Amino acid sequence: MKIFIFLMFFCSPLFAQLDYPKDYFSSPLDVPMQLSGNFGELRPNHFHAGFDLKTLQKEGLKVYAVADGYISRIKISTFGNGKCIYITHPNGFTSVYGHLQRANDGIEDYIKKSHYDLKSFEIELFPKPNELIVKKGQVIAFSGNTGGSEGPHLHFEIRDSKTEKIINPMFFGFDKNIKDTKKPVVSSVYVYPLDAKTSVNHSKRPLLLNLSLQKNGAYLSEKVVANGEIGFGITAVDYDDVSFNRNGLFKVQSFYNGKPNFGYQFDTYSFDDMRYINALIDYSKYKKTQQRIQKLFMKNKYGLSIIQADENNGIIPVVPNLASVYRIEVSDFYGNKTTVSIPIQYDLLSTIIEQEPVVSNYFVRANKDSNFAKDNMSVFFPAGTFYDDFNMNFDVKNDTLFLHDDTVPAHTNFTISIEDNKYSETQREKIFIGLVEGQKITYNSTYRKENVFNTKVKTLGKYTLVMDTIAPKITIAKPIEGKWLSAQKTIQLTINDSLSGIKSYNGYLNGNWILFEYDNKTKKLIHNFSDEIVAEGANDLKVVVIDNVGNSTIFETHFFRSQKK
Repeated sequence: MKIFIFLMFFCSPLFAQLDYPKDYFSSPLDVPMQLSGNFGELRPNHFHAGFDLKTLQKEGLKVYAVADGYISRIKISTFGNGKCIYITHPNGFTSVYGHLQRANDGIEDYIKKSHYDLKSFEIELFPKPNELIVKKGQVIAFSGNTGGSEGPHLHFEIRDSKTEKIINPMFFGFDKNIKDTKKPVVSSVYVYPLDAKTSVNHSKRPLLLNLSLQKNGAYLSEKVVANGEIGFGITAVDYDDVSFNRNGLFKVQSFYNGKPNFGYQFDTYSFDDMRYINALIDYSKYKKTQQRIQKLFMKNKYGLSIIQADENNGIIPVVPNLASVYRIEVSDFYGNKTTVSIPIQYDLLSTIIEQEPVVSNYFVRANKDSNFAKDNMSVFFPAGTFYDDFNMNFDVKNDTLFLHDDTVPAHTNFTISIEDNKYSETQREKIFIGLVEGQKITYNSTYRKENVFNTKVKTLGKYTLVMDTIAPKITIAKPIEGKWLSAQKTIQLTINDSLSGIKSYNGYLNGNWILFEYDNKTKKLIHNFSDEIVAEGANDLKVVVIDNVGNSTIFETHFFRSQKK
């Protein structure tokens, strides 16, 4: 009976797929579809939520509505997806278009009016269903490089309109636009001893296994000789025939003696799943080497919805008198598959490579609240902050909190509190809790109750109180004082704050608020004269920039402009 239930669990519901419409959506671009990033690709602190579509390495390509619907959300941000449009379709799905340069026609007019109504560049709008109706194939925007984009491209997603779950666009027929005959590439396989008593091939540390290519295209690993519990991890990427980019995997499945024991497939997931990437990968290895090893086991079970695992959560118990075979299958959406077989044998080998020494003064249990304090500093970890138990370093020296290091990932916020008895009340207004990384100090949103500063963060490391009394800088490349700017299309300023960072920026022309768009990558503030706020003749310009602790800088000048053509 147990065997029947096991097979039903793995063979029937495993990676079950819904019947998504294949021909409902058209391409959002009119250039051949090429990916610079695919669905589920591993990114810092998240899985990639859609396609990154190449735009010929330039901005300004027409972006089309992939189906009839209405614009249900518009978000303009200096980070993330930058300028982003969401279209809700009558079939129950929502398409998302990110990193846009600008919207088109009436949509851009709607956005521009909202900027001026709200007196803010960063806005989030939720138009009503009858406000911005679009048709399939309508030009809604132009591709760009806004937000967190590292180069011109279009970020494209499809979501379930009710649940907000993100869905792999391949399921909607976009696989027909991309040719892929290439197998995924498994570049390395690691074996992990999972307790202090276990050794693998004379080692109590994770080991890189030697692989040999077989005539049938599969890989055979060197034999694993172990005693106790072990797990495996892989580094692998996928390629298609047209994009030449290293993409993420679609499906990973491992088998122990022929039975499925751990797997995941990038069909659909929620935004709550995103940060579990730090549990899936060997996070410590990643922080030290930038190598993302995908672990095929869970020491402590975590909530990533795409994982299916056996009762041992992918952990292999190596026991006497049983020779075993572990198999890993890595597949892309098109069914191209790479297989690695690993023979496993029990034996008590002498240990040559001992575990890495751990120097720590505290032990943190992942499933329990923990509170640590010394001198005037303390930290509180709620239960569930971490994925696994670990030995932690905690100390306070020279007004600095030493809180382990960023090789252990936190899933949720924890609270740091620092009591101050040195600074005056006026000075405290300019203080925040900063993360110290070498010469770099990162601002953290800090709240204060009397003389106690608090912040909620997700990164272990060094923290201290930082005072910021330096106002932001505002510069202009070419002075415009008293000049005629009739031939110019824009006014451009550069703004910067080297410590707590910029909180707000506002421009005023002849006393009226005007829109300045901010590009966080270049630190540019840009006002476009096409807004037609400028007066004929003389104009007075004022720009106010405020940092996160309230220091402000005002830039004032005057210029002349004629709008007559």
